[in-house]
Amino acid sequence: MIREIKKGTQIFNKKAKRATLKDIETGQDLLDTLIAHKDECVGMAANMIGINKAIIAISMSNVQYVMYNPRIIRKSGKYLTQEGCLSLDGMKNCMRYQEIDLEYNDANFKKVHAHFSGTIAQIIQHEIDHCNGIVI
Repeated sequence: MIREIKKGTQIFNKKAKRATLKDIETGQDLLDTLIAHKDECVGMAANMIGINKAIIAISMSNVQYVMYNPRIIRKSGKYLTQEGCLSLDGMKNCMRYQEIDLEYNDANFKKVHAHFSGTIAQIIQHEIDHCNGIVI
């Protein structure tokens, strides 16, 4: 189900709670909402649709991920970039890493270890920041 996107910094005031199997539907809603906004956005965190759970969705070209409880376990290649956010106005400077190793739960809540680099790594870092209460 496509949900309303919340606006403003207040939605990022709290660190997201851990997701559980009961949150699978929220993950699908998040992905549905992201796909509905594909011309404006490539990633979303659950707090952007008003749900304070550690869930992110990525949709870029033919790649789609829903990640529950994502956590960066290694990062390298620090760089400065600018990013925008559907919940916020304008572009902001921020530090990112070219490569990340990630641990998360998939839709079956199996633990996944994965390596990402480039643009998709940047998107994941942005959404994890939102889950951690960090505004760009």
